[in-house]
Amino acid sequence: MRTVFSSLLLLFILFSYSQENLNYQLPPDEILELADAPLAPSIRIDSKGENMLFLYRSKYKSIAELSETELRLAGLRINPKTNIGSRITYYNDMTIRTGRKAKNQKIKGLPENPRLAYITFSPDEKRAAFTHTVGTGVELWVVDLKTAQAKRITEPNLNANVRSPYTWFKDSKSLLVKLLPGDRESLIDSKSALPGGPTISVSTEGVKAQNRTYQDLLKNKTDEHNFEELAQSTLFKVDVDGNKSLWKETAMVRSMSVSPDGNYIMITSIEKPFSYLVPYSRFPSKSAIYDSKGNLVKTMLEVPLIEDLPKGFMAVRTGMRNIYWRGDKPSTLYWCEALDGGDPSKEVEYRDEVYEVDAPFNGNARALIKTKGRFRGIDWGNETMAIAYDRWWNTRNTKAYVFDPSGKNKMPKQIWDRNYQDRYNDPGRFVTTKNDYGWYTLELDKSKGYLIGDGYSKDGKFPFVDEMNLSSMTTTRLYQSNLTDKLENISGALDMKKGEILVRLESKNEYPNYYVRNIRNKKGLVPLTDFENPFKSIQDVHKEVINYKRDDGLKLSGTLYLPTDYEAGKKYPMVMWAYPREYKDKSSAGQSTSNPNQFTYPSYGSPIFWVTRGYVVLNNASFPIVGEGTEEPNDSFRNQLVANAKAAIDAVENMGYIDRDRVAVGGHSYGAFMTANLLAHSDLFAAGIARSGAYNRTLTPFGFQSEERSYWEAPEVYYTMSPFMHADKMKTPLLLIHGEADNNSGTYPLQSERYFNALKGLGAPARLVMLPKESHGYRARESVMHLLWEQDQWLEKYVKNKKHPKETGTR
Repeated sequence: MRTVFSSLLLLFILFSYSQENLNYQLPPDEILELADAPLAPSIRIDSKGENMLFLYRSKYKSIAELSETELRLAGLRINPKTNIGSRITYYNDMTIRTGRKAKNQKIKGLPENPRLAYITFSPDEKRAAFTHTVGTGVELWVVDLKTAQAKRITEPNLNANVRSPYTWFKDSKSLLVKLLPGDRESLIDSKSALPGGPTISVSTEGVKAQNRTYQDLLKNKTDEHNFEELAQSTLFKVDVDGNKSLWKETAMVRSMSVSPDGNYIMITSIEKPFSYLVPYSRFPSKSAIYDSKGNLVKTMLEVPLIEDLPKGFMAVRTGMRNIYWRGDKPSTLYWCEALDGGDPSKEVEYRDEVYEVDAPFNGNARALIKTKGRFRGIDWGNETMAIAYDRWWNTRNTKAYVFDPSGKNKMPKQIWDRNYQDRYNDPGRFVTTKNDYGWYTLELDKSKGYLIGDGYSKDGKFPFVDEMNLSSMTTTRLYQSNLTDKLENISGALDMKKGEILVRLESKNEYPNYYVRNIRNKKGLVPLTDFENPFKSIQDVHKEVINYKRDDGLKLSGTLYLPTDYEAGKKYPMVMWAYPREYKDKSSAGQSTSNPNQFTYPSYGSPIFWVTRGYVVLNNASFPIVGEGTEEPNDSFRNQLVANAKAAIDAVENMGYIDRDRVAVGGHSYGAFMTANLLAHSDLFAAGIARSGAYNRTLTPFGFQSEERSYWEAPEVYYTMSPFMHADKMKTPLLLIHGEADNNSGTYPLQSERYFNALKGLGAPARLVMLPKESHGYRARESVMHLLWEQDQWLEKYVKNKKHPKETGTR
């Protein structure tokens, strides 16, 4: 009785006052056991599927780690004491397996209390490099895969503030490393710095800079100084024995890329002026080519500050862009240029053109191919065969072309022209393999290539391998999974001549494990891993994919879980979790990619935990928002949202599982936006949970999610879709949760704070939980456990123990 009384007293206190002095809480034991289950290691496999690295990490960071010093500059979050991203995920152990059937070996010489990141194989795959972060900085280490011996090759003076701090040279015996400059100036404390004047931004008449609402931008001269100092690196060549030599003077190095033959390195650096409107990726930049000794060969590209682009998601800057090495040639660069001025509103036959130039990069560029949509990339094959891709967001269209890079055959052949949201008819991705340069290029047998596809259909997921004749465009199916009691995923091809592919098998209660499958001799599966299910308490939970229809006939689906203590005939409360997605056609919108054989994995944000607490759970319920032809999806967003929700509840109620008066809805980010809208514009739910959402679309006036119209072009859409504008309609209890350090575009913490203030001012039942130090996703164990506790308390009070309408005499 004392326990019951204490619980009731806590609930009374919890929901009675405006603010609370509450420490971090733990969820009930049933949830805690699942949330604290250990992670299986992730694995890195070499190109032949022989050598493997097993990487171990903690499931969560600690709030102390998130509280370490952090500077937020130009879209980056940096720990200035260690000079690495402050939000990076570290591995705390690593083992090696050399041979598919060998046993894992401990790595000798690993540092104590490892904090490992940026792990890569050498080009010859005989070594691996990784960083280790200590209290004063970042060190570079290498491990010999044959001997399993690791050693440190630098002091803790790497600069990992801007992308990877190193790249391998072609010889696999040395690396190009970004080190901190010896003459780096001290950083300025922005809180105590004495301002020299105001911060002034200028808008020029007629120049439109319609940008998304980016976070963590530079704000003043102090930020500019700190960003420049943190971004500067001096490049050194460091061999695997730790010997180093100066390779290039100090610059704000963004990226480094070695040519396939190893004779040239492309260095892209950040230049000035900086911007207070866009992140560092849109600052001016310079891409220059150096020889292997660090001598400048040619400056290939100088990009100005990109603050103003034409309107639209497919808008790009003019001039050369996306410069890469051609993987099938020793040292050839290729890039694309816009043929429409970068303006998607212009009607043109071709949007982009691709060019190339050979070393030493002084000759005239050769035109290779024009694309009808925006250029997306090339899979290189050989002198006479390559595959180019384009994409056009407005029509959800993608095309692939096979073409002759030599120019002898001028006309490319179109391989496909399709809706990329149409998963049932996805032909797959072309298989690539490592060539003599160590670069991945098309796996070709004369004019034949290979495709690996997911194999989604109305009957389930059955991945396949096809052989395609790129001359006749005919395909032959070499393999298709026929498993119905397990889910198979094809991770990649290991050796198509032998017929070896890497697959992952799982079931609802069998943890995903990797195998080698031979599709030619069909000798069976060779297991590579044997990970056990850490979630034993829910391994026998009933799970199924249900299919149902919206009132307008659109096909919908969701993954349904019954409580662990389910009793036939009993009506249960339900938690529904979803995320809206936009489509341009009903056919694609009605396709299902859910699978009942997918392993049941309760990640921190999952609603699956509540099957242990007596709830039915409908996870990943379909919430398509469709706009066909000239109609945009968001023109009827609210109506479609409510129709999706009603169809889901009707479907589960008709199965006899739930009490429809005790249904909660929840979502994260755009799913939170969905939740607030559903509660404001329907009476379908008993309560809602909205995490890290945006609720006032006028604060994202130049587009959001898949809406590219501005507020001034579609003010009614922005108004209608914004829950903040309809806070007076909210009568259903809403739990708002947000990370105080959210850096996602558009979902800054102010969104939840202002929405809560509106709800409170209008007397709506709501609770706002701001998680200290957390970003858009939550990382600290303390935060996650408290999050689960908050959600459980909310569901228990307002859903499971909600009084039935018959008890209150109301509806």
